[in-house]
Amino acid sequence: MITWKNLDTLAAYQELLAAERVDLAAAMSGENGAERVKKYSVPMGEGLAFNYGARPVDDGILAVLAKFAEEAQLTEKFAALYNGEVINTGEKRRVLHHMCRGQLGEAVVADGVDKRDFYVGEQKKIAELANKVHSGEITNAAGEKFTTVVQIGIGGSDLGPRAMYLALENWAKVNGTLKMKAEFISNVDPDDAAGVLSKIDVEHSIFVLVSKSGTTLETLTNESFVKDALAKAGLDASKHMIAVTSETSPLAKSSDYLAAFFMDDYIGGRYSSTSGVGGAVLSLAFGPEVFAQFLDGAAEADALSKNEDLLQNPAMLDALIGVYERNVLGYQNTAVLPYSQALSRFPAHLQQLDMESNGKSVNRFGEPVNYATGPVIFGEPGTNGQHSFYQLLHQGTDIVPLQFVGFKNSQMGSDVVIQGSTSQQKLCANVAAQIVAFACGKEDEDANKRFAGGRPSSIIIGEKLTPKALGALLAHFENKVMFQGFAWNLNSFDQEGVQLGKVLAKKVLAHNTDGALKVYSDLLNI
Repeated sequence: MITWKNLDTLAAYQELLAAERVDLAAAMSGENGAERVKKYSVPMGEGLAFNYGARPVDDGILAVLAKFAEEAQLTEKFAALYNGEVINTGEKRRVLHHMCRGQLGEAVVADGVDKRDFYVGEQKKIAELANKVHSGEITNAAGEKFTTVVQIGIGGSDLGPRAMYLALENWAKVNGTLKMKAEFISNVDPDDAAGVLSKIDVEHSIFVLVSKSGTTLETLTNESFVKDALAKAGLDASKHMIAVTSETSPLAKSSDYLAAFFMDDYIGGRYSSTSGVGGAVLSLAFGPEVFAQFLDGAAEADALSKNEDLLQNPAMLDALIGVYERNVLGYQNTAVLPYSQALSRFPAHLQQLDMESNGKSVNRFGEPVNYATGPVIFGEPGTNGQHSFYQLLHQGTDIVPLQFVGFKNSQMGSDVVIQGSTSQQKLCANVAAQIVAFACGKEDEDANKRFAGGRPSSIIIGEKLTPKALGALLAHFENKVMFQGFAWNLNSFDQEGVQLGKVLAKKVLAHNTDGALKVYSDLLNI
């Protein structure tokens, strides 16, 4: 039987508090460091490996973390989730995004349908439409092929799909699978939509409107913006737009769209990249086969996350080391640092995934917790970040755990040798150097040039960023966030914190304001 308990009531947590801490600088120096890096690594699917040699753990702490995983019933809670129990207590919903990429457990029947069959069926419909667009069976009014796809959505309907598209755009160019250029409109700021529309040929563009409810203010505003542009170009908007929405939304049966594809309430926006939310734009951009490879990679990482052995479960291991760093060592932030330009928007997606999921101060029963929960997530791709905020990471007063991602080979393969090494070698040299520099530091008589070290990091290393590797990478972080939510006894699948501002914004637009809200409204000339 599963029991949901607060972190600070677990015996293993008390044992963690009492455990001897690791001197990371000493542990990572010399041959000891070499052995740690070799030892503390676990495969995470699709040629990726999670290496945690530079995290502040040792065999003793790992043994207590394994006790914690067992006492907190992390494996059982994951099983309850993928077997369709109501894990989202705030909204009384199942949590089924894993089912978009595979069947991890027993069949889940909800709303009178097998949910795996439902998600696969929608993927097939999306694939059929994408193939028709690519073959020229579906064209614009002039009988010409669409060349650009534009996603209109916000939050999880933008951040994840945008990050995934950018991650694979160059790979697709090299491998001959870039079928259509993709653009994204998300911000209600009119400059966002106007900027995108100014650089595309609307006559040869197809627009994907993504809104589960069909009532999202920003998305519907941008839809109207796009429809106005189409009308001004003398085009029938209904021949240029498709919808990704729920079956009960006002968009579902509308004649305003070429087609509608469905999602349901069991997949939250930030977990929706492997659903139709990501499936439509990615299938149109790269082809359904590439999207299928992406799903296969995610499915492999999901399967690893079922492992009861903590040391063979990279997502759970990453999660619990993070809990140790947050709740025992007191580190408040985590930086995500991909040494891959293709992953330039991946930190922004993980920022939403993590902070919207675990940015909670009450447990899943609505009771206040007496311990820290989700960290602040930020990041930029290397080596750009090195010339930006690494100064604070190296010598600031706060210690910030770091999550590096690096690949041995570039996506496009083109490179030059300068001063005896390629650009890719220089990139990889930088990430290797940063890990050791953060961990070991450097002594110097000049305090301004002294590096204390002891700054923890992990790295996910892969051969090359492919669709399967990207799927595994995405699922790893989704499952990490899930396990941390379980450890903190949170509901990681609702987001009440985004609602209050929306309510007040509607009051402002209705001119129903007083007090400070009225003054700010007047200052902004609303």
